[in-house]
Amino acid sequence: MKIAAAIAVSCALGLAGCSAIATKTNVLSDTKIISSSAGVLGLEPSQLTLVSKRVDGTNTYANLKAAGGREYTCVINGGNLLSMGMTNAPMCSRKGEPVNAQPFQR
Repeated sequence: MKIAAAIAVSCALGLAGCSAIATKTNVLSDTKIISSSAGVLGLEPSQLTLVSKRVDGTNTYANLKAAGGREYTCVINGGNLLSMGMTNAPMCSRKGEPVNAQPFQR
């Protein structure tokens, strides 16, 4: 029992450490966030402004505003030491709507 508890605690600490490393080593620039999000939204990067962003583990959450006034929320996974800087395509939606994690499935 004590060994199982020790293993569980070690795993939990290890995972928490991985999340902290991912957060602290995030290398996504504002330009990269705007560029990749614009592609998913079908807009030009010059049509978007980054309003705010926050990094939580391996995810970057960005709030963007388009030239016409529409606002979007995007989630970008990756862009840190654990993913070797690689990212998945952003998942975006209009502000206030849930993000569709599987946009190409019907």
